Amino acid sequence: METVKLALGAFTLSLIVQLLIIRLAHRHAIFIDSHTEDKPQRFHEIPTPRAGGIGILIGLLFLFFTPLGWKLLIPVALAFLSGILEDFNNSLSPKIRLLLQLIAALAAIWLTDAVVTYIGLGIVLPYFIGILFSAFAIVGVMNAINIIDGFNGLAAGIVLLILISFSLTAIKVDETDILQLNAIVGAATIGFLLLNFPKGKIFLGDSGAYLLGFLIALSGIFLAGNYESVSPWYILCTLIYPVWEVIFSIIRKRRQGKSPFEPDRYHLHMLINRNITKNNPLTAVFIVCACSPFILVPTLYQNNSGASFATAVLFIACYMFLYQQLMKKERLQTTI
Repeated sequence: METVKLALGAFTLSLIVQLLIIRLAHRHAIFIDSHTEDKPQRFHEIPTPRAGGIGILIGLLFLFFTPLGWKLLIPVALAFLSGILEDFNNSLSPKIRLLLQLIAALAAIWLTDAVVTYIGLGIVLPYFIGILFSAFAIVGVMNAINIIDGFNGLAAGIVLLILISFSLTAIKVDETDILQLNAIVGAATIGFLLLNFPKGKIFLGDSGAYLLGFLIALSGIFLAGNYESVSPWYILCTLIYPVWEVIFSIIRKRRQGKSPFEPDRYHLHMLINRNITKNNPLTAVFIVCACSPFILVPTLYQNNSGASFATAVLFIACYMFLYQQLMKKERLQTTI
C-alpha cells in the first residue's frame, strides 16, 4: 500500500509539472524544439517543449520517502544534468556529456553496491572489472534510450515495459527497494506519457531520456548483481531493443566512415515510420507491441541464462531481417 501511495504521488506531481512546463514554454519560448530546424530526428510540425524530463525529475521527489532514494540524490542529479543543457539548446560536447554520465554511474554503483561480477554462462569478473563493466552498461543504456526517443510514446513506452518486467522480477526475489524505485519511476513516466502520446504536446528531451535510461539500467544491474536467481542475460534481453539499436548504429556509421555521434535518418524507427506506418504515434505503437514479447516473456525465466541469450539472439535476427527489408524498399523508392 505504501508503494501505491508513493506511485500515485509521483504520477500526480509529474503530470502537474508537465502541464506547467507546456504553458510556460509556449509563453516564454523556453525549452522549445523548433519544427523548422533541419534535423534528421525531427518529426513534429509545431514548436514543442522538450523538457518532459523536468516533470519526471520532480515526480521522483517521492523517492526520498524510500531508503534507496536518498542514496540516489547525487547520481540522479548528474544523470539529469548531462542532458538538460541540450534541452536549453546549449549543447555540451560529447566528451563532457559522457564524463558526467560516467560519474553518475560510478556514484550510483558506490552508493547502492549495484555491481555485476557474474555475467552468466560460468563467467565471473574481478570486482574492479565488474565496477567498470556495470558503469559502462549504465552509460550505454542512458544513450540507448536517447537514441530510440524519436516518436511520441516510443521511449516512454519501452521504458514502462522494462519497468514492468523488472518489477515482476523484484517481486519474485522479494526486493522491496527496487520495486518501489520502479513503481515511482514508472508512475512519473506515465504522467509524462499522457501528454506526449499521441499528440506530442511535450517531448522527453535529452535530460528525460538520460534520466530514464540511467534508472532502468541501475535497476537491472542491482537485481542481477545482488540475486543469483536473476541472470545478467535476462537483464540484457529485457533491454535488447535500445541496446542493439545503439550497437548497430555505431557499427553502421563506422562502416560509412561517420562519427557514431552524428545523427542520421536510418534508425529502425525512422525506417518503419517512412515505409510502414507513415504516422508518428502509430510508429511507437508498432514498435512497442513488436518488442513487448522480448521484454515481458523473459520475466518467466529470469534465472535461465541460456533461454535469455537465445531470446536476445532471436530479437537481433528479427531486427536485422526487418531492417534489411526496409532498406531495400528505401533504395527502390530512391531509384524510381
